[in-house]
Amino acid sequence: MKGKVWLVGAGPGDVGLMTLKGREVLSQAEVVVYDALVGDGVLGLIPEGAKRVYAGKRSGNHFLRQEETNRVLLEEALKGRRVVRLKGGDPFVFGRGGEELELLVQHGIPFEIVPGVTSAFAVPAYNGIPVTHRDFCSSVHIITGHRRADHSYDIDFDALVRTRGTLIFLMGIAALPDLMNGLLAAGMDPDMPAAVLERGTTSKQRRVSATVGTLERVCSERVIQTPAIIVVGKVCALADTFGWAEKRPLAGVRVLVTRPKELVSSLANMLREKGAEVLELPAIRTVPVKDMTAVDAAIESLAKGGYDWLVFTSPSGVSIFFDRLIALRDLRALGGVRLAAIGQGTQKALLKYGLRADFLPSVYDGETLGRELRASCAPGSRILIPRAAIGNHELIEELERGENLTVTDIATYDTEYAVTPDAEGLMADVDFAVFTSASTVRGFVAGTPGLDHSHVSAICIGRQTASEAQKRGMRTWISEKATLEALVETVEKAAREMKNNEE
Repeated sequence: MKGKVWLVGAGPGDVGLMTLKGREVLSQAEVVVYDALVGDGVLGLIPEGAKRVYAGKRSGNHFLRQEETNRVLLEEALKGRRVVRLKGGDPFVFGRGGEELELLVQHGIPFEIVPGVTSAFAVPAYNGIPVTHRDFCSSVHIITGHRRADHSYDIDFDALVRTRGTLIFLMGIAALPDLMNGLLAAGMDPDMPAAVLERGTTSKQRRVSATVGTLERVCSERVIQTPAIIVVGKVCALADTFGWAEKRPLAGVRVLVTRPKELVSSLANMLREKGAEVLELPAIRTVPVKDMTAVDAAIESLAKGGYDWLVFTSPSGVSIFFDRLIALRDLRALGGVRLAAIGQGTQKALLKYGLRADFLPSVYDGETLGRELRASCAPGSRILIPRAAIGNHELIEELERGENLTVTDIATYDTEYAVTPDAEGLMADVDFAVFTSASTVRGFVAGTPGLDHSHVSAICIGRQTASEAQKRGMRTWISEKATLEALVETVEKAAREMKNNEE
């Protein structure tokens, strides 16, 4: 049985620029062969069980030769697998996508092409440079600045100059002197605006503006890093006027989000709206307990009026409990039971089932929830708490101080940790790690055993989470409220402090 290969364009770096179809195909991949130019945020979308094959290429330093990459795609497809060839930008814009298809066609392997957003247009846009503008040019041209070893450039510089259009050179940093000299020799005005756009659409985005006559010297002084593209044309003069990406409050900030995978997206999206580059690294995974006997018994007792309060301490606890309840009965089993939630996130999880919490504590932590709920309970109240197998003890201790309260603490899910490969490399450029619970801190530490955690700047949702981070020597900031909105505000505050310190 033959498998199938998808050539998927991952875009220029920002995970938000990957197409919906690209995400859908990637989510079903069994094998992913990816390049060095694929953004870390996109790599975070690769399914956990998928086989990863790195085929990175950087300025002649290839981890896999092109022929080897082609062979890997064929061999994996012949095994009957769903293979995604994940390429930076667009696979057909100087991405050698056509070469990779030739061997597949020879062996009758089915394939699809999923176009991607090319860096040729996206990176200038993120730098405020419109590649076309009717007041400045009527055409745009994309040229590869890369040449094979021992080969001369196959570029008609005279023709390019005559177009009077915007010129975009991809993979041309190593050849910058030759490219600029070629344009000058063909008669281009030395004062023509030009720019090098480094690591566009990421938190490390940087623009170096000059002219064709001065770009080489200016770039030498600024020490350009790849990936970067070269733009030549009058439209480059618009960058200062139209620049927008750097004006966002979290521009230039790289944030690691460590929530459970099923909860990570909303927080990541809020941070991205503020301009942060977000890496999604679910440090923990929540799975229902294998033996649901106690949970099932509690649901039956609940249906018979055996509890007065149902208390939830996490969104995961809500979803796992109610999924089980609906599998056995329906929401009528709740009867007249009252609901308590530890915070807004858990409240939102209840709303998905058409339910609203009757009680929220003034401070979103276990101790406050226990103390304030205890004061609100009538003597003799029966309380059911379906939560993690390893739960916070302060909640139970506070409730047990109440007058004749009966507390049933049932484990509905376990927390599992995942080891992160190359943790040091992943964290090298991360400015802040965001933790939404003490368990995410423990999961992050367990999953990054080779990392010096004292170098981590941690944004924590509450003091219990911060305490766990401080035990590992992390520098911590604590959000004023235990909400995602407050977490994002705390990231902004920490980023401002960091910027002020650097200045």
